[in-house]
Amino acid sequence: MLRNLVWATSKHDVYLMQNYSLMHWSSLLRRGKEVLNVAKPIEPTKKYPGSLDQQTLSRVQISTMAVKDNLLVAGGFQGELICKFLSQPGVAFSTKIAADENAITNAVDIYHNSNGSIRIMTANNDAQVRVFDAGNFACLSRFSFPWSVNNTSVSPDGKLMAVLGDSAECLIADTQSGKVLGNLKGHFDYSFASAWHLDGQNLATGNQDTTCRLWDVRNLSQSIAVLKGRMAAIRAIRFTSDGRFMAMAEAADFVHIFDTQSAYAKVQEIDLFGEIAGISFSPDTEALFVGVADRTYGSLLEFNRRHYNFYLNSIL
Repeated sequence: MLRNLVWATSKHDVYLMQNYSLMHWSSLLRRGKEVLNVAKPIEPTKKYPGSLDQQTLSRVQISTMAVKDNLLVAGGFQGELICKFLSQPGVAFSTKIAADENAITNAVDIYHNSNGSIRIMTANNDAQVRVFDAGNFACLSRFSFPWSVNNTSVSPDGKLMAVLGDSAECLIADTQSGKVLGNLKGHFDYSFASAWHLDGQNLATGNQDTTCRLWDVRNLSQSIAVLKGRMAAIRAIRFTSDGRFMAMAEAADFVHIFDTQSAYAKVQEIDLFGEIAGISFSPDTEALFVGVADRTYGSLLEFNRRHYNFYLNSIL
């Protein structure tokens, strides 16, 4: 897993995977509700002219997900793509976007392009990045790269994308044309995670070499900071919506929260037990949710912001 299976849409609404169930957890009501069961056959509710051929999918093992703007998008280990509007029953769109034997959908991203339209971006092991229209699910662009793409993330203005994968190099490309505009060199192994700061100038990349590097896209000659993990690859990175804090999660046991205003010098470490399924700040920056994918101790942890000293206050 590439560890993007937890998404908070508010302080009280979190979406996460639990076995073959995509769940909505209300931290206010303290209870969960199944949004989608991917063990059962998935039948799209309507057809969209111009989109890829829809397919009935069954028993999808979810590899990644994203939730934003009333839209839930999930990818699968066999190259599946599933899209659901949260305000509507059923699944809006489902298909296999890649048919290769090892065609895992490694990452999905929901973003606004420079015109404000909502787009879906997928990163796959077939070395392709695809862009879909979130209204009719038409595939607008396909960009090919020299290696399997593990992660993409789009800048706040919708113009640039970070492209990372089975290479020590990370790329900056144009979201419209796919043209590579810059090459980030400094990591020593494959990369799995990236995130943009609110300012659109700073980019964080997470790597198998146990580090997260910070880059200023105005000068890509070298990283501006190197943040070390404890033991394992950096598998997930998130900034708060105000840009004040950045969290990075290792594959298991450790989540690190950095104060960006201290030039990432101030850090708090969460030491837990189990594989980490994902991390997500609530949009109001008041909570951090951490998914634990351990078979025995699987859980969702909620940490609340303390408005003095450290970011975190308690586990609820």
